[in-house]
Amino acid sequence: MIRRKTTRARRRVLTVIAAALAAVLAVLPLSACGSAAGGSSSEGSDPNAIISVNAVEPTGELLPGNVADTAGWKVITQVFDGLVTFSSDGGLEYDDAESITPNDDASEYTVKLKSGLTFSNGEAVTAESYARAWSYAANAANGQLGAAIFATIKGYDDVQDPNGDPDAQLSGLEAVDDTTLKVTLNAPDSSFPYKVGDVAFLPLPSVAYDDMDAFGKKPIGNGPYTLESWTVNDSIELRRSASYTGPRAAQNGGISFRVYSDLDTAYADLQAGNLDILDQIPSSALPTYQSDSQIEAYSQTGPAFKSITIPQSLEHFQGEEGTLRREAISLAIDREGICTKILSNGATPATDFLAPSIAGYSTDIDSDKVLSYDADRAKQLWAQADAISPWSGTFSIAYNADGDNKTWVDAVANSISNALGIDAQGLSLPTSKEFSTEVNERTIGAAFRSGIQSDYPHPEGYLAQGYDSAYADGKGLNNGDYKSEAFDSYMDEAAKETDLDKAVSIYQDAERQLLKDLPVIPLWDMNVNAGSSTAMQDVVFNYMGLPSYYQLTKRG
Repeated sequence: MIRRKTTRARRRVLTVIAAALAAVLAVLPLSACGSAAGGSSSEGSDPNAIISVNAVEPTGELLPGNVADTAGWKVITQVFDGLVTFSSDGGLEYDDAESITPNDDASEYTVKLKSGLTFSNGEAVTAESYARAWSYAANAANGQLGAAIFATIKGYDDVQDPNGDPDAQLSGLEAVDDTTLKVTLNAPDSSFPYKVGDVAFLPLPSVAYDDMDAFGKKPIGNGPYTLESWTVNDSIELRRSASYTGPRAAQNGGISFRVYSDLDTAYADLQAGNLDILDQIPSSALPTYQSDSQIEAYSQTGPAFKSITIPQSLEHFQGEEGTLRREAISLAIDREGICTKILSNGATPATDFLAPSIAGYSTDIDSDKVLSYDADRAKQLWAQADAISPWSGTFSIAYNADGDNKTWVDAVANSISNALGIDAQGLSLPTSKEFSTEVNERTIGAAFRSGIQSDYPHPEGYLAQGYDSAYADGKGLNNGDYKSEAFDSYMDEAAKETDLDKAVSIYQDAERQLLKDLPVIPLWDMNVNAGSSTAMQDVVFNYMGLPSYYQLTKRG
């Protein structure tokens, strides 16, 4: 009886979250576009068309536990299926899983897999495929960037020795049989059914463990596409999997991810009909792309929270001095002006640490107005910090030059310079790969552009992933290495709460702590500003604000 009651509570949570997300994720296409159902192409489309889309070079090899950049995410989520997926409005949907059932306090889960699942090489996808992959990703000896997301699973601490046995398994995972995985957690985690939607939770075939480096260059997955070729700094070619039987059946012949060093070049190719989909319009074209007759234009609310991370180790940004300077920097940024004039209303000024499409998003949580532009108050705080330790040098904001960053970074730096009377400048690194490497290795030595676009549409995916101490020190997305016992305790408390309304209240308490500490400086939430060639027929965007690649169709 109790278990049945808990299951109903879980369904209520999922229903409420889905409803909340659906209410705010309304798609607003500026040009007509259809939405095809999975499994069959739209009438008049070419079912074998190869769809070309923009990309940058992935930071590293395509291993589920080591993908920490959007470029890698785009590819690997098409080559693999996981336990769950999400609808375009953020609703949870089962993929490989038939069910995910919690015990009474959400500290233990029983995962039932669908029968007959296979990888593209014919190997069966089993409970052991998942258990072994999760253990590999969690094990510090394997150096995976996504390791910390497994911290709530029992046995995680036992595999955190970088010099330990790389084959050691998480004790909290038990493959009861081929289709049943029992997961025992260290503590309750009500977000777990959503969390397994993270890319790190994807399964691996046994062949991967023969040579993981080689596997990462040409992974064998269980998703709607197989990887045909990867030409570094040029393209990654995916082709429709002939053996795929899951819910995301490809309606096209494949996806060609084309690497661009800048978005302006990609936009010119879009206009010329040489690129089918551009998922981010460059700043230079934002004022005009909606009326550009050479393309089809799209705009919708997006899940991408953007910020500037000021590392905890950065000189002048520690202790009381650091608290004063972080708030001063935040107050010195004219978000409204930059969103309007530089980003042509393609973004919404941040009001918290979530995105508008995420349950718990708030426009009135910032009671102290630290996310508002106030140059006079910023100067006062900066002067107070100078009384502790005089400022010298340049406030640098690092970014990658192969993304559309220079214009807004320069605008933010100018706003800071004008408000505080200091030298603030952008610090350009040539590629996303070089930028991410310096961030991950903690060698960047400056503030840097950052943001979160969680793999799973749940507030935990933004808050715990970005700021919990478990995800610091290179173990996750907390790249500023922020550590706060108060914040961590809020995350622990929220994880125990299966009622979403109560959980949201706790998450907002955690955000109030972040507003005091400002481990990152929230900037804005990016809208989906995208375009397609006029040859495209069906263009659908997913919960990540990226094209739903398997649903894309092109006129025959």
